[in-house]
Amino acid sequence: MRNDIKLIFIGLFFVFLPVIVSADTLGQQVNFFVDPSYDASGRNELLATLKLQTQKINFYIDNSWWRSLDSQEKQKIEESLNSLGEEFYYVIYPTLTSTFGSEWRPGIDKDYNITVLIHPMKKEARGYFRDTDEYSRIQAPNSNEREMLYLNAEYITSPLAKSFLAHEFVHLITFNQKERKYKAKEDVWLNEARAEYAPTLLGYDDQYVGSYFQDRVNTFLRNPSDSITEWKGVSADYGALSMFVHYLVEKYGIEILVDSLHSNKTGIASINEALVKNGFQKSFSDIFTDWAIAVLANDCSLGREYCFKNKNLLNIRVTPLINFLPLRGKSSLGVNQTTKNWTGNWFKFIGGKGVLKIKFIGNPQNLFRVPYLLRDISGNWSLGFFDLDKEQRGEITVPEIGESITSVTIIPLAETKISDFSDSEPEIPFFWEASTIYEEKKKESLSQVNSKYLEKPIGEMTKEELVAKIAELTELLNQLKAQLAVIENKEDNQSRIGCDGFYQNLYFGMMHNPQVRCLQEFLKSQGSDIYPEGLVTGNFLSLTKAAVIRFQEKYREEILDPLGLEKGTGFVGPMTRKKINALLVTR
Repeated sequence: MRNDIKLIFIGLFFVFLPVIVSADTLGQQVNFFVDPSYDASGRNELLATLKLQTQKINFYIDNSWWRSLDSQEKQKIEESLNSLGEEFYYVIYPTLTSTFGSEWRPGIDKDYNITVLIHPMKKEARGYFRDTDEYSRIQAPNSNEREMLYLNAEYITSPLAKSFLAHEFVHLITFNQKERKYKAKEDVWLNEARAEYAPTLLGYDDQYVGSYFQDRVNTFLRNPSDSITEWKGVSADYGALSMFVHYLVEKYGIEILVDSLHSNKTGIASINEALVKNGFQKSFSDIFTDWAIAVLANDCSLGREYCFKNKNLLNIRVTPLINFLPLRGKSSLGVNQTTKNWTGNWFKFIGGKGVLKIKFIGNPQNLFRVPYLLRDISGNWSLGFFDLDKEQRGEITVPEIGESITSVTIIPLAETKISDFSDSEPEIPFFWEASTIYEEKKKESLSQVNSKYLEKPIGEMTKEELVAKIAELTELLNQLKAQLAVIENKEDNQSRIGCDGFYQNLYFGMMHNPQVRCLQEFLKSQGSDIYPEGLVTGNFLSLTKAAVIRFQEKYREEILDPLGLEKGTGFVGPMTRKKINALLVTR
């Protein structure tokens, strides 16, 4: 994590005098500024003591936290710091500086060692970097005037501490290689992307179970539809971005990250420049689209760009939002949605029979790409793209849905904005409509029946032959009626959805849906504080969404907190369904 600042420049002329800088000494106490948004107690500053000094790094520990530990805990931390110092000197520093370039040396403090401050932070934080510290206090009053990183004390004895240190060190390198060298402020998402790849570059993710990367992958699978360029600093941001940057490097090499760093351009523009420099024809937009397909299909038979070669990602696939279509007759389902630039969205259509038509309508002020994947009864994928007009409208027709084709998944991607991203990007609306038409097979004519079932024309049969044939056909007709009754009973049972559990995502805009009726019955049973209107219509509209939000916020510890959400969303996803199902069991 990094913490940006607005520098305060004062219009004064200074005479820089020679100064004598003495290196820090073991046991030295220093008052440091810290970021209150990360500090566990919300402090702005704290007193810390230098506990370990190596050839590359000085470790300071927050005095108040250190005093709270017993002797065994202190010994364990000292051992961890010794190990971390060696790892930094022999592995982290030489590998990352030879790849990306060095930090500012000797830097603002004229010291070749970097400073690491260890203090308690909020649980979700692993560490952070403040570029504030790279400026004088004349420019930034709360600068520590050091090449400096911050690590969460709670994780300092964790095997992952070296990954956290490597991540933050990349931010320190980036400041020197991009901001000092080119006077260019790197996009936060790309700065984080390079830092996210550092543990893998160092080999720390080779043992996948329990690794830094496994944590990011699991986060992504729980929250796949998160923009990689809008940066709020929440866990979902890191999950989606980490998956994307690993795909980018796997397909196009670490040079894309390196060359984009050593450029006066930033963000997407620097990635596109690096791709051209390395001889690739694809743009950032092409690669993001390929990635969105790859994390769904992950099948090399579809194309080398649509799968992962990383052995730990061979079976990784996102779970799309599933939309069930009725098995009989005509049906239509239309849903309004919103997305943000560079966000993956996956909508899967199953059920239905006959011809499936899907219409897509995007916001004409934005550029969309909408690939779609068909899957046949043998499990094979077919890839296509909506042909969108200038109004961002398009339509596809899929024959034999429910027969040779078992599912269709569309992937609407907004790919308009390429710079100036913030922590709150605007929502972009779009709409899709799926409709099916089941075409009954034409009935055979009497002459066709004659030729298919009778050995010779009726006019040529004797009376005895006609009586025997009538008896035979009567028996066959009785058998067909019995079989039809079995089939109809089976289909009725399959189409009847019980209210004893929820196993599909439900969301605003679903209409005439049996599971939505079940959801409304459940919400009604939770009392008037959850669903005061108590309407049971099968239509997921504003009143139902509001009730779901109240339910999510009532059980926020089980539904929202694990996802890093502060407010309910109204979307009935895995965590919400899990809680509902648990309450149903206890009834």
